[in-house]
Amino acid sequence: MDVLKEIVARRSIRQFKSDPVEKEKVERILEAGRLAPSAKNRQEWRFVVVQKQEIRERIKTAAYNQEWVGQAPLIIAVCTTNTGYRMPNGQLSHPIDLSFAAAFMTLQGVREGLGCCCLSTFDEEDVKNILSVPYSMKIVLLLVMGYADEQPEAGIRKPLRTITAYNHW
Repeated sequence: MDVLKEIVARRSIRQFKSDPVEKEKVERILEAGRLAPSAKNRQEWRFVVVQKQEIRERIKTAAYNQEWVGQAPLIIAVCTTNTGYRMPNGQLSHPIDLSFAAAFMTLQGVREGLGCCCLSTFDEEDVKNILSVPYSMKIVLLLVMGYADEQPEAGIRKPLRTITAYNHW
């Protein structure tokens, strides 16, 4: 298994074909998120799968009318059921836990031949209302997925030597 292949292939996609994503692919993407690590293995997450066009259109409106959000045939709302738990280092666990889950789902999506964009530009209260997410929960991000209708070039990445240190800063 060579995960680096999917990591290298991943792009933020903002143009999608209208083809629906097959149920088996959606299930494997969700399974990848389910298997992600979490603080104390608490797995305090919920993934709300949105495929209905009318709901995706409402989410597009809540995402400040970004056209590509409604265009994608699959949106996964990545939610937490525990907003207050702090790890021993003082950090809130849910942003870290959900980042792992979202990254795993994104890479599985690439493996399935899909394009994906992680979306954090949306009105959380509006999306919570659209999806009937309980008040005490948070929607940390939305994964917007589907078959890509574009092939963007890779963004420039800093050289490894400029972001890496060994044994001290």
